[in-house]
Amino acid sequence: MEELEEELKCPVCGSFYREPIILPCSHNICQACARNILVQTPDAESPQSSRASGSGVSDYDYLDLDKMSLYSEADSGYGSYGGFVSAPTTPCQKSPNGVRVFPPTVPQPPPQQQHHNHLLPHPGSLPPIPRNSCITCPQCHRSLILDERGLRGFPKNRVLEGVVDRYQQSKAAALKCQLCEKSPKEATVMCEQCDVFYCDPCRLRCHPSRGPLAKHRLVPPAQGRISRRTSPRKISTCTEHELENLSMYCVQCKMPVCYQCLEEGKHGTHEVKALGAMWKLHKGQLSQALNGLSDRATDAKEFLVQLRNMVQHIQENGVEFEACLVAQCDALIDALNRRKAQLLSQVNKEHEHKLKVVRDQISHCTVKLRQTTGLMEYCLEVIKENDPSGFLQISDALIRRVHMTEGQWGKGTLTPRMSSDFDLTLDSGPLLQTIHQLDFVQMKVPAAPMLQLEECCTQNNSATLSWKQPPLSNIAVEGYILELDDGSGGPFREVYVGTETICTVDGLHFHSTYKSRVKAFNGSGVGQYSKTLIMQTSEIAWFTFDPASSHPDIIFSNDNLTVSCNSYDDRVVMCSSSFSRGVHYWEITIDRYDNHPDPAFGIARGDVLKDVMLGKDDKAWAMYVDNNRSWFMHNNSHTNRTDGGVTKGSTIGALLDFSRGILIFLINDEQQGPVAFEALEGAYYPAISINRNVQVTLHTGLPIPDFYTPGEADPTGSVC
Repeated sequence: MEELEEELKCPVCGSFYREPIILPCSHNICQACARNILVQTPDAESPQSSRASGSGVSDYDYLDLDKMSLYSEADSGYGSYGGFVSAPTTPCQKSPNGVRVFPPTVPQPPPQQQHHNHLLPHPGSLPPIPRNSCITCPQCHRSLILDERGLRGFPKNRVLEGVVDRYQQSKAAALKCQLCEKSPKEATVMCEQCDVFYCDPCRLRCHPSRGPLAKHRLVPPAQGRISRRTSPRKISTCTEHELENLSMYCVQCKMPVCYQCLEEGKHGTHEVKALGAMWKLHKGQLSQALNGLSDRATDAKEFLVQLRNMVQHIQENGVEFEACLVAQCDALIDALNRRKAQLLSQVNKEHEHKLKVVRDQISHCTVKLRQTTGLMEYCLEVIKENDPSGFLQISDALIRRVHMTEGQWGKGTLTPRMSSDFDLTLDSGPLLQTIHQLDFVQMKVPAAPMLQLEECCTQNNSATLSWKQPPLSNIAVEGYILELDDGSGGPFREVYVGTETICTVDGLHFHSTYKSRVKAFNGSGVGQYSKTLIMQTSEIAWFTFDPASSHPDIIFSNDNLTVSCNSYDDRVVMCSSSFSRGVHYWEITIDRYDNHPDPAFGIARGDVLKDVMLGKDDKAWAMYVDNNRSWFMHNNSHTNRTDGGVTKGSTIGALLDFSRGILIFLINDEQQGPVAFEALEGAYYPAISINRNVQVTLHTGLPIPDFYTPGEADPTGSVC
């Protein structure tokens, strides 16, 4: 309830609101305080000056106001919307809340009349507000000129006034039991369903926690008192047409309006909705916003408990560390005494620094939590109001405040700024002659790195991993070791050692599941492994021709899917991916075929010769074909001549099955000859050889042809 009290006090007088009014900026102020901070502008009004009041909230242009306002905290001056207001000469005062207030300039009577105080206006009788008066919000410092209605043009905040009245009544006197017969005892609980205050004996006798009464909610008396209504709902009237009741809500101006405003006023062309429907809608929005803020407040409370526990841990660790240090220094007798004092001082500084950081964070978080709790309680009280128009006058501002307060509990706010551990260890091994150089050295291995899951990914048969050290770890790291298994559940092996915190591993198996982990090391040793990350490579092989590993005479186009050659001699073209397990199928179409050349298609090792026909050396296994027939060739050995050649538009397919260790070729979806090659093991790249009379296009990511049944699957069961 103390947090709620801060929401119910005027920023000018520091007391509970009395007859609060709502300024166009959505802030509240007592009506009397608003009169006290009025400033009169010059009579000559500039052509750009515009009037503003509470009934014209939609006309209150904040952007223009910010540009034209002449308010300055340096000279304590005030500005007006469209007009100039000179800085008041009256010294500024400060309200109990710390807001600077300039009292109105009251004409002083002549010296001979100063002693006739009875001639001055009585404070209770409010004099009329001068023309061209200007008011500046004491919270956001936005200024505007009042119209002819003066302060009456601002709507009264009846919701806030009702909350203040209930709060003051709840603190007025102790609540008594309503069932005691003679001398009522002080109430200890209130039943929200029965709406009755009970003392402990009467609660046990008349309201036992069993049967239907077990589901009733018992609350503290003060909370029950403040939730009761003090007055029936008042019928709200329009500030423009005082005889008309507010019945609709202007969506564009975000304010309740009456029937006459729609018929004659500026709201006639605006979109309007039923007042009750908008009331329920805004209540729901505020309740939903409060749910998120409530979660933040709960997290903040848990965080404060964590910080307080950290204070205890720091104190315990500091005492333990100090005792260990003293024991080591005493063992070195007289030669260590001088150095011991210096080391103790260093430990104490670290101790005090940690405590100061954590205590400062506790203080800061406590203040923010207090403000958040106050806002939550105030919003809950506002939600209890049954006045649609009054609620809608403040609902938008409250919703924005709730979202803004929730945003202040953003990422990093609930994270400790300091670790409770002392990452220092005394090395007692040096000889006596090096005592004067004695200092703390780091003897701890690094903590386990944290894999950053949002940055880890796989693409095709490559995996990218990213990691970082824990945020509270101050131990130096010299490098990292990244390990992956073989994709078949085998042992881990090192794939990277270095200082970088991100690594991409290429050449993995397709359609395989890999486990990865990383650890850090320094001069003291190797730390623990991170958590194991499981990554899945692409199920189907997508690849292109590779300019980097192909012959320079090859011409690439169509995103490296189409190739031709500028040489009459055969030149080898390599693909970007290699295979060593699974079943893979790809096709190549003949786009241009002149003068009956002999293009070759197949697979090759990474170090194959690039300036001869594919299959001429022992690093390639290929089928070369002309317009009539084809041959298989490996290490310049020609076998299995088969009738059937290629022309422009023909399609050559290659099927590589590592489960059987075989390579099969197809022409126009028909198998060309027997199995071309067997006993294939290791890593192979798809490859071709062409000359300038041929242009081909590569097609990947294709399913296995229907006629083929794969052999016994490899350990991963991968079929691409």
